[in-house]
Amino acid sequence: MNDSELKVRLELGQAAAREAGRLTLEFFQRDSLAVEWKADASPVTIADRRAEQLLRDRLSAAFPDDAILGEELPDRPGTSGYRWILDPIDGTKSFIHGVPLYGTLVGLEFESQPVLGVIEIPALDERAFAARGQGAWYSKGSAPPRRVHVSPTKTLAESLFLTSEVASFGQRGAAAVYDRLQAACRLSRTWGDCYGYLMVATGRADLMVDPIMNVWDAAAVSPIIEEAGGTFTDWQGRATINSGEGIATNRQILAEVLNLLSCR
Repeated sequence: MNDSELKVRLELGQAAAREAGRLTLEFFQRDSLAVEWKADASPVTIADRRAEQLLRDRLSAAFPDDAILGEELPDRPGTSGYRWILDPIDGTKSFIHGVPLYGTLVGLEFESQPVLGVIEIPALDERAFAARGQGAWYSKGSAPPRRVHVSPTKTLAESLFLTSEVASFGQRGAAAVYDRLQAACRLSRTWGDCYGYLMVATGRADLMVDPIMNVWDAAAVSPIIEEAGGTFTDWQGRATINSGEGIATNRQILAEVLNLLSCR
């Protein structure tokens, strides 16, 4: 992998995410939108499938040797060492209820390591993106991108703690973990899914915890959080997108968080 390969893929990833995000807006807050429920009790719509197909078409046309993994459509193998990891609508539950805190996620691995991420928030016209070694960036509307950093908050007692869904802690037998985090932090809210990670990357929140997380939820956010100066880990503190869980912090409070998670 070299910088020029990464730069051109980041440019394409941003453009494809923005185009797919605009497509989702054609269905957003539309009363006629049909919702299906998958075997894991998660919702899916025609907007999810069409947006993922658009992403796949754009990426495969430019880089036919890159692999693609997406939430809604079959895997596509590749030979280049790169693998795109896609979530066309992260936060479908928000999307189907007309809440604008959903996003389109485009992540990229090279030789199984996450190297690039794009979070596009279509309904708010916000986005964050990063590539390894190139910093994390944020823009809103037509404003030029600006470099972003995680917050300087030093303790959990001063922190804003976010999660996608409180019930997910109970689903993995960790309801007490949520209670401990909520009690330890200054404020807790469910401004979650990918928007919560965008908030951590831009310094607007200090901690985001998901007890249940798929690789397509994590692949894009990991490089963005880390390039913004934060940490993205599993509940054991390992820097990975493959553990089925996630913690994003501003780095300063990670040890406190891990201590609360390990308590019995």
